[in-house]
Amino acid sequence: MQPFSEALYSVAQIRQAEQFAIQALQMPGLQLMHLAGLAAFNHLRQRWPDCCQLSVFCGAGNNAGDGYVIAALGLQAGFDIKVYSLVDVADLRGDALSAYQEFIQDGGEVIAFNRHIRISGIVIDALLGTGLNRQVSAEYAVAIDLINQSACPVVSIDVPSGLHADTGCVMGCAVKAQLTVTFIGLKSGLYTGDASEYCGQIVCDTLNVPDSVLANLPPVAKLLKKTPLSPRPRHAHKGLFGHVLLIGGNHGYAGAIRLAGEAALRSGAGLVSIATRAVHTSLINIGRPELMCHAAENVTDLQALLAKASVMVIGPGIGQDEWAQAMLNAVLQIDKPCVVDADALNLLAKNPVFRDHWIMTPHPGEAARLLGCSNQNIAEDRYAAVRKLQSQYGGVCILKGSGSLVADTNHLYLSTTGNPGMASGGMGDVLSGVTGALLAQGLSTLEAAKLAVYVHGEAADQIAEISGERGLLASDLYPKIRELLN
Repeated sequence: MQPFSEALYSVAQIRQAEQFAIQALQMPGLQLMHLAGLAAFNHLRQRWPDCCQLSVFCGAGNNAGDGYVIAALGLQAGFDIKVYSLVDVADLRGDALSAYQEFIQDGGEVIAFNRHIRISGIVIDALLGTGLNRQVSAEYAVAIDLINQSACPVVSIDVPSGLHADTGCVMGCAVKAQLTVTFIGLKSGLYTGDASEYCGQIVCDTLNVPDSVLANLPPVAKLLKKTPLSPRPRHAHKGLFGHVLLIGGNHGYAGAIRLAGEAALRSGAGLVSIATRAVHTSLINIGRPELMCHAAENVTDLQALLAKASVMVIGPGIGQDEWAQAMLNAVLQIDKPCVVDADALNLLAKNPVFRDHWIMTPHPGEAARLLGCSNQNIAEDRYAAVRKLQSQYGGVCILKGSGSLVADTNHLYLSTTGNPGMASGGMGDVLSGVTGALLAQGLSTLEAAKLAVYVHGEAADQIAEISGERGLLASDLYPKIRELLN
């Protein structure tokens, strides 16, 4: 049984659901282990139908038990099976011991792991599972390194060994899998941080645990899904779709505010104005005359523009000098929806402000400055980081990166869209423009942030599928963003 689910759970919650199934639903742990092994075995056969050889790596716990079940199924199917144990099998306990004994009774043999083994066939990673909460030990690190160097396809059971199942952080080293088969519910660590480099395709099998068991647990986060915008009324005019004012483009950075401005236009804002340095005003709308560009060398210049705007976006190319600070201070005095991006976030880190009606869009480096910590602290637990950002600064926070997160006071969402081709200048500027335009069209801060993040990443994915990731430009996204929002 492989359901579709938008909910992500912690390891503790999955264990709670498992214990409920064992105790209240009378589903013995060994039965669940057999179901898990069978699910993984079936998925690997679907993925590699010509497979006839398995190299199974087992540790000490229930994850190892799943590995022994898979090995036994392989024997029964006539596969060539090699099982490598990183522990003395005499130390196995409980259901893992039972699964090992069944494998031996079926004629299986276990080989003590050593660094000189030669790996072949499909690798089954049943080393560490979801219980890992410390750095990978030396012997396990050797095994993981051998697996990764083998060039063999890898199936990880529940979670790639070495990857923290709650946070997606690599604990020293981790197995790089082509397929991860996880059980009962989706783990939060499979979708953000380092996870995309290690999990490969992710499939989930409920092991016949009823959906109602997880329905009683509040998920850590939910996966973002595209929510269509309502059709425009036939009598529509530009005044119905908001006036976005984008503030930025300091000396040498006119391109950033230009990218954000066109993104706002292509995302459906009724009017888009840009407040920037005087020297840039005649340049920015060359090739895009729909952008209304205004010189704003001081706060006085900005006031009239702020009065006309329905939504403000501040930060793209703004820099961190006195002019930038003055622009930000003026925006903070206005009670209107606002998107804060780029160097405006770095300025905010120096003088923090709490505000309900805004959207912040930090990448990990900006997030670290906002929280007064290191980039590594952010990477270690992105879920905790985005919650802390939101609680300290208010509104909605988008923590960008692989598995971008969107949080308000009561909700947390994760995006599976986006790809490494987006690691190029200007992508964040485009996101801020899209977000501002959706706010201007009447979406709430949360809904605007969710849809902007999803569409921004999906546009990049569709382009990369056609043309590849390298050389993907931020401005390449405009046509796809328009299509997706329509």
